[in-house]
Amino acid sequence: MIRHGIGKGRIEAFSDGVIAIIITIMVLDLKAPAGSSFADLVTVIPGLLTYILSFVYVGIYWNNHHHLFQAADGATGPIMLANLHLLFWLSLIPFVTGWMGTTPDDVAPVASYGVILLMNACAYRLLAAMLARHEGAGSQLAQAIGDDRKGKLSIALYAVGVTASFFLTELGLAVYVAVALIWLVPDRRVERVLASNDAAAGPDQQTED
Repeated sequence: MIRHGIGKGRIEAFSDGVIAIIITIMVLDLKAPAGSSFADLVTVIPGLLTYILSFVYVGIYWNNHHHLFQAADGATGPIMLANLHLLFWLSLIPFVTGWMGTTPDDVAPVASYGVILLMNACAYRLLAAMLARHEGAGSQLAQAIGDDRKGKLSIALYAVGVTASFFLTELGLAVYVAVALIWLVPDRRVERVLASNDAAAGPDQQTED
């Protein structure tokens, strides 16, 4: 029997608030050009591109986090801690975004950016695994996550990107962009499972929910 545990509403609301603040911090950290001509925009292009990449990543996590908890019925104390663990690593994205945006050709900021992305991916996988275990092997969430090939591939690619950045920073950046593009492709696993289960439950059960 599934133990529903703690309600998930406050976790979702708190997480949404933190993610909104993360995006706000990133955009406030963008620096305006020193001059007033279009040519002066060239000086801020690295920072702007880094912001766009980080915005995409934060948006991906926000979207996947929403789907994750949409498929869950409840949470536990350890799951709340795992969620805070994910939010901690997400909160460091503005820091490495600002650092890499000002020095995009240096190894340390590019490698550090990849390490933070790697830790975010690991934290998200941990949260998803704990939720799936709490819900049960036959739950909607467990069905949706499956063997999580995409998550495993992402972690491997981040490790490759971090390593590559020590030899060629452009290659490390290319790997980070590639992983973002992989996740931009719509992942409908949770939506498909929820839709199929709602259809099986019938209109009366959906109305009750």
